[in-house]
Amino acid sequence: MQVTLTLEEVMDKLEAMGTEQTKKTFLRHGAQEPLFGVRIGDMKKLVKDVKKDQALAKALYDTGNADAMYLAGLTVNPKTVTKDMLQQWVKQAYWYTPAEYTVANIAAESQYALELAREWMKSPSEMIATCGWSTYANHVMITADVQLDMAEIRELLQQIAKSIHTERNRVRYTMNSFVISVGASVKELHEDAMRVAEQIGPVRVDMGQTACKVPLATEYMNKIAARGSLGMKKKTCIC
Repeated sequence: MQVTLTLEEVMDKLEAMGTEQTKKTFLRHGAQEPLFGVRIGDMKKLVKDVKKDQALAKALYDTGNADAMYLAGLTVNPKTVTKDMLQQWVKQAYWYTPAEYTVANIAAESQYALELAREWMKSPSEMIATCGWSTYANHVMITADVQLDMAEIRELLQQIAKSIHTERNRVRYTMNSFVISVGASVKELHEDAMRVAEQIGPVRVDMGQTACKVPLATEYMNKIAARGSLGMKKKTCIC
């Protein structure tokens, strides 16, 4: 007999997994209360159970609890999500982790990936725009080259070359990541991405009270090329 957890039970389990040190780390990165401070590795112990109940997964995100929102992203089925749900979720993504990872990862594996990425990238909201760039970058990394719109991606690379240094903070970060994703996972566009990376150089992003750094795109792509991994695709971007 399959046992279904309730929302309250999952929240209790998350609370028990939380630590003050992890909570402090998340707060420094931009998370806000409510949250428990659950390490991702610990959280994954709940994935199998929550995946059995998609209504529960969606309810977790709606709590507004940072840990519950991340768990929701690990457990919602991207093949069955609706566009309305993704639009609602991106509006609730108030800091970069749910925007650039939770929502972007799900959207990238959904049937609405390009439609929403194109719309979100143009948003006046920093978090929605950064989610759009991350969604498209993820789409590139999991999609066969023959299914990609190469002309559009080249146009986006040129847009980045012209505007990245005047863009909003987290948008600069995801634009830089987009260049890396294209250069690393699309052989046909590797040289295009390298030229743009050389043109933009180091990208400044305020990472708050953290030790995180923005990867230098040229250096990152050269490392991937050196280990013979250019053009390799990911099976999933949800992690």
